[in-house]
Amino acid sequence: MRRRRDLDHPLAPLFERSSESLTTALGDASQRQYLATWRSFLRYLKAHHPDVRTLEQLERDPHVLGWLAELKMRMPPLAKNTRAIVIIRLRRLFEDLAWTQRLPALSHLIRLDDIPRKERKLPRALTPEQDELIQNELKRRNDLASNLLLLQRHTGMRLGECLDLSLDCLLSPGAGQSAILVPLGKLQTERLVPVDSFVCELVDRLRALRPDDATDNFLIGRPRARETMIRAFRACLREVTAAVGINTRIVPHQFRHTYATEMLMAGVTFAGIMQLLGHSSPHMTLVYLKLTQPDLQREYRAALAYPRHLVPLPRLPLSAHTDGAGLPTLLDSLRAAQHVLEMFRRAVTDDSTRRLLNRLGNRLTKIMAELSKVNPAE
Repeated sequence: MRRRRDLDHPLAPLFERSSESLTTALGDASQRQYLATWRSFLRYLKAHHPDVRTLEQLERDPHVLGWLAELKMRMPPLAKNTRAIVIIRLRRLFEDLAWTQRLPALSHLIRLDDIPRKERKLPRALTPEQDELIQNELKRRNDLASNLLLLQRHTGMRLGECLDLSLDCLLSPGAGQSAILVPLGKLQTERLVPVDSFVCELVDRLRALRPDDATDNFLIGRPRARETMIRAFRACLREVTAAVGINTRIVPHQFRHTYATEMLMAGVTFAGIMQLLGHSSPHMTLVYLKLTQPDLQREYRAALAYPRHLVPLPRLPLSAHTDGAGLPTLLDSLRAAQHVLEMFRRAVTDDSTRRLLNRLGNRLTKIMAELSKVNPAE
């Protein structure tokens, strides 16, 4: 391998000793990367600030900020994550030199806001076609991993939360009601997630699939380490998606996004979705929700016309009114019909049927608007 030429700079020995100290327990690749980082910084100083000969002369502006700007403009450009790692390495070198050389100011030359934030690429909701194919295959397999993944899909829990469920996680908050108690998890909070009869059946299946010799109190027995089991369930989902012909990468966390979007389209309020997902920040919940522009336009028009978050109940039987006196009850009935029509439209996946239901809903809105102008007293 070609030997690097020694860098002729007065600060090179100091940075070299600091780099060796930080990478003593690291591998050869890490040592080379630290070496490349401080050499890059010193080459910049030599080219643009040759008067800097001691650590005491180093300043944030222009020395460090100039190097950061050059790093950002490098061609070919560095990926944001790579640039962040390089900046973190130099920051650690400065912190080490601040300690060994007793120069506290060095530790403040690079600030946290100088480090580019890692781009968060959270998985999105499954398409209706993907969701149907995966669920059908999971139901067909009907084994431990498949039932657990179905449980995650229909409750919106994290995969780790599913593994932490206790044997008695299924509760009955009231008559005819069922809910799953999600234990302390990522945000150190627990919550109750309402469930239907299908989820109750899934819990019963998982109980039946527990090994007979299991001694723990988890719904999913732990014959192996928790992280090992998570990797196994992820591998199972990869097998399922390959079996149904889905080429894109699907991960279990997408079930949470799919569940959140499903709840939104079913009419659950934003605050309700936050509680279902166990979020403490509304910003995170917004990331999970997928609302298309046609849906947004429809919701906006509906909100301007009539609030339909609840099914209106007729005030009095129509027979109790005569002539125009039955108009308020008629409007209430039309609003109830409009709400039922909207709920059905949200559940339909066929585009042509959705367009037809959209036209019917718009027609019904116009009819109610015309009836609202009628004054029975005249």
